[in-house]
Amino acid sequence: MKERTLSIVKPDAMKNGSMGAIIDRLQKSGFSIVAAKMTRLSKAQAEAFYAVHKERPFFKSLTEFMCSGPVMVMILEAEEAISRYRAVMGATNPAEAEAGTLRKDFATDKEKNAVHGSDAPETAAYEMGFFFTPYELIALG
Repeated sequence: MKERTLSIVKPDAMKNGSMGAIIDRLQKSGFSIVAAKMTRLSKAQAEAFYAVHKERPFFKSLTEFMCSGPVMVMILEAEEAISRYRAVMGATNPAEAEAGTLRKDFATDKEKNAVHGSDAPETAAYEMGFFFTPYELIALG
């Protein structure tokens, strides 16, 4: 069954010029991009997006990092998109990520880990709605 998930190319990957390689890898992995935009999150937006982590010790540094530069936000579509994208991303900590995953190849550390992806259908629905309206989605043949 086709499903959709949110993908964010984070400020570290944008800064080091990895956005194009990441998008290329996603398309070669069978994901269709049905919405995309480059933006820069405000502190309030980053805090709202990551509100689920508000009580965690890394919340402040994560939200500061996420508004430190531009991000590329995309909605990906594929069969089992959420689990497949999680596998393509690799472990949160790039030191623990498998060879050939986005985080192993493009991340620098556990926080500056190049990409974000939704972890469940409910999370994906919330996250996609955070960044996109239904009118911004491209229906693919």
